[in-house]
Amino acid sequence: MTKNKTILVTGGAGYIGSHTVIQLLAAGLSVIILDNLCNSRGDVMVRIKEISGVLPRLIVGDIRDRICLQKLFAENSIDAVIHFAGLKAVGESEKDPLTYYDVNVAGSNILLQEMSNAQIKTIVFSSSATVYGDPGFPCYRETTPLNPINVYGETKLVVENILRDLVEADPNWSVALLRYFNPVGAHASGLIGEDPLGVPNNLMPFIAQVAVGKRDKLLVFGDDYPTFDGTGLRDYIHVDDLAAGHLSALNYLWDNGGILTLNLGSGRPYSVLEMINAFQKESGQSIPYEIANRRPGDLAEYFADPALANQLLGWVAKHDINRMCKDAWRWQLTSQVGFA
Repeated sequence: MTKNKTILVTGGAGYIGSHTVIQLLAAGLSVIILDNLCNSRGDVMVRIKEISGVLPRLIVGDIRDRICLQKLFAENSIDAVIHFAGLKAVGESEKDPLTYYDVNVAGSNILLQEMSNAQIKTIVFSSSATVYGDPGFPCYRETTPLNPINVYGETKLVVENILRDLVEADPNWSVALLRYFNPVGAHASGLIGEDPLGVPNNLMPFIAQVAVGKRDKLLVFGDDYPTFDGTGLRDYIHVDDLAAGHLSALNYLWDNGGILTLNLGSGRPYSVLEMINAFQKESGQSIPYEIANRRPGDLAEYFADPALANQLLGWVAKHDINRMCKDAWRWQLTSQVGFA
């Protein structure tokens, strides 16, 4: 890895973005964050500095704002972009597809156009396992057919296709498409973590809010799946492992160029009840839950085959379910009401 490079991290004030920024800074890279703060808070910067000793520059702006991007690229020497910025709630995407296509697809296209104009041609793209849809088997490899079953997944696949076409048209581009599964946990310091605005869309922050008394109970959607305990099985990955995968992918692009498509997951699925039990063990708190009907579109089980990431990057998810829950609980206790 070449130090003294500057990385633009779109969405870098968010959950995964902020953890990745920490690792970029620890690797000696300079970071500029572009974030419109629609689902994050600017004062995460103070916490990033407390952890890393470095206060990265935050530009409050939107990837759809072409003038903002032009100014940013004209005034700064950017070597690569890690692109997290986007909307990510599956249910919301089904209700408001126009906004999701505007932000996730049109926004990414504008970003890529302005990167190209500025001759910045290295990008790590935050994609998703939702691009696979329901292939009829639980273990997803990079060769698994792509057939999203929701708008969010469709927007991710469209951007992947744009990037593939871009590399085909101009081999000077270096692109990583990182399809990840279910990020959970928090930084070991307890200073940054997942702080969803409103009702959480994901299991772990919901469990944590029940454990701390912010919510009365957890709804478990279905206990009649063909799994060992009847609840859905998912591949959860610690957010620090995920962040490390982005840094490894960036290093790979600098060394090799081309296009890289990888799953980032643990390869080991956990059930909803396993997550509840592990969180109770790590927190010492009871997690009341109630069985509810299955949600439309939910699968019984899916998980990553991370072998290719291990082979090409030397990357492997290191943190198990207990570490995920321990760090999430520490963050919940530290934050209580988030960053407020």
